Amino acid sequence: MQQNAQQFTQQDQQFMQMALDLASQGRFTTTPNPSVGCVLVKDGKVIGKGFHLKAGQPHAEVMALREAGENARGATAYVTLEPCSHFGRTPPCAKGLIEAGVAKVIAAMTDPNPQVAGRGLKILEQAGVQTAVGLLAEKAELLNQGFLKRMRSNRPFVQLKMAMSIDGRTAMASGESKWITGEQARQDVQQYRAAASAILSTSQTVLMDNPMLNVRWEQLPLSVQQQYPDTELCQPGRIILDSQHRVTPEYQLFQQPTPVWLVSSGARDMQGFPDFCQAIQIEKSADFFTALLTELAERQINSLWIEAGAQLAGALIEAKLVDELIVYIAPKLLGDAGKGLCHLPHLHKLADAPLWQLQSATPVGEDLKLIYQPKN
Repeated sequence: MQQNAQQFTQQDQQFMQMALDLASQGRFTTTPNPSVGCVLVKDGKVIGKGFHLKAGQPHAEVMALREAGENARGATAYVTLEPCSHFGRTPPCAKGLIEAGVAKVIAAMTDPNPQVAGRGLKILEQAGVQTAVGLLAEKAELLNQGFLKRMRSNRPFVQLKMAMSIDGRTAMASGESKWITGEQARQDVQQYRAAASAILSTSQTVLMDNPMLNVRWEQLPLSVQQQYPDTELCQPGRIILDSQHRVTPEYQLFQQPTPVWLVSSGARDMQGFPDFCQAIQIEKSADFFTALLTELAERQINSLWIEAGAQLAGALIEAKLVDELIVYIAPKLLGDAGKGLCHLPHLHKLADAPLWQLQSATPVGEDLKLIYQPKN
């Protein structure tokens, strides 16, 4: 029988917060799976805990049950996401909890994955395990925004990163832009890259900057470096909009052996490109970006981090496909000849301007990071 959220105790909240903290340790490695944490409690004491590290490896519940051993019988499990009910690369966790004799399962939220979607809790209830759901649900949602968005809408969670001067310029008139923001802001970006399933950019960026669009290990905080050996850190895929087929195999992009997808509206010759590079063909239309996001979701991209210029930023904003704006403001003035932040050619009235709601404002070194989400 499921429990009303108002009936959870302060101790329940403490144990679920512990599970959420554990789950966050997998934020750079679990994609395309969600980050999940589990804490087993008996007689008010933690007897087992675990988190999911990587797809194909044991889930959080399994890790916690291993630590608890026979002592798991009669315990309460605090799980940040409904236990899975299906066979994937690993057996269903609901079954494992039942076999271990767990008496109660408290889940922060149900799993919107169609293969689960309440079935995990139902299996537990049918086996006589007491269940409750909704404890610290908002925090659990934030932990897996990408996975949850893909499950619910068949699109990834889209984060658009922009950096500008105080007067809203992204580069000098000449195109010079290195570096508008300071070193600490650039390090902060590396953490977002590390948490993303993929990075989206354009052929123009590749041709001008010859970037690798990867996570720079040495720029991550020392605490992250110590937690994740370099071999375990997931490098994001790279998605390049290349309508004119200008990107060639010689660019640095192809020195990092993680997926690269070259997107255009026509077929292209992939001869000479490495095996980890593939072409994606999307018909050119008004729904181009919607179709692209759907294609990426089918390829199990949970979260998409976008680093690009004013044209692409404007197109995605106009299409209402951006879930979060992350804007770094540097304490500089570049003047009215500098390049603008966002190109919105179809915006003619102030009343039609897209509205955004500020989520946070955080100093990052000498810069300021603002996070916005669309205001409905």
